[in-house]
Amino acid sequence: MADDSGWKLIHGDVFRHPRSLALYVAMVGTGAQLFCLVPLVIVLATVSKMYMSNGAVTKTWVVGYVLTSFVNGFVSGSLFRQFSRNSKSDRLKKSWKRAMILSSALLPVFTSAVGLIMNAVAVYHGTINTVTIQTMIILMASYLFVVFPLHVAGTVLGRNACGKTDFPCRVNTLPRHDVPVPLYLHPKVLILLTGVLPFGSIFIEMYFVFTSFWTYKVYYVYGFMLLVYVILGIVTLCSTIVSTYVLLNAENWRWIWHSFLSAGSTALYVFLYSVYYFQFKTNMSGVIQSSFYFGYTTLFCFSFFLFSGAVGFFGSYVFVRRIYRDIKTD
Repeated sequence: MADDSGWKLIHGDVFRHPRSLALYVAMVGTGAQLFCLVPLVIVLATVSKMYMSNGAVTKTWVVGYVLTSFVNGFVSGSLFRQFSRNSKSDRLKKSWKRAMILSSALLPVFTSAVGLIMNAVAVYHGTINTVTIQTMIILMASYLFVVFPLHVAGTVLGRNACGKTDFPCRVNTLPRHDVPVPLYLHPKVLILLTGVLPFGSIFIEMYFVFTSFWTYKVYYVYGFMLLVYVILGIVTLCSTIVSTYVLLNAENWRWIWHSFLSAGSTALYVFLYSVYYFQFKTNMSGVIQSSFYFGYTTLFCFSFFLFSGAVGFFGSYVFVRRIYRDIKTD
């Protein structure tokens, strides 16, 4: 009986599909796309020295995002089918098209919303930092004729290639009730604590990134950034897996959202650091400078949240499948 405790007791619920499955796979798929895009841009910037040209890195980022939309569709499509297979709801199983549209439009819509707000502020104050109609048409055409078709192709392939994967344990009909736990084992506390270590691994690099972006200095140490990127991924994986194990050992089976939010909480500390940087390291003031600073910072932190959350989920996903692989159920 000593062995039948902790994480072993919840084997019948641990692979139950999470709430808001369409939103979840959209966030994970977008994060996986960013996970592939970031090292690609860093390597290209290091090899070609594009940082010497004004706006070259931004253009490479946009083109790379458009071309890597296939990854988003593949990951979100396969995950949606895997988790929806354990559900008895036919409505959930048939909502994969809604999940596909949501995952393809999540980051573009959020970016467009923030961009329109900054553009409206710029137009109201009569500045030249505005997005032209021609640029908007090009971006919209890129989404309709490149991003969305690639995303659809990735979704179809992901559903058929990896969507039929079976989980090690079957899912019970009724979910298990939560067990009271101490405050330090509460999911919200674990989420906040998990993001501290990954943020500590990139704390120094964040200063140089913010300085190069907001003080108009050229950032050229992309090789070191690639090393920091690798360290960030390793630390995020390890800390999220530990947090997931602690949660499961407390007999809480809701690890899916927990793993994503735990790793994604690093973005909260990045945003808090950006507030500190704005207050004590810059001389910015006024509506225009503040709106542009926090607008771009919000886009960065949201993308960082999706990226780190996807890394944490996949690490926990492999870990959970591995520890429950040898569990014998009736």
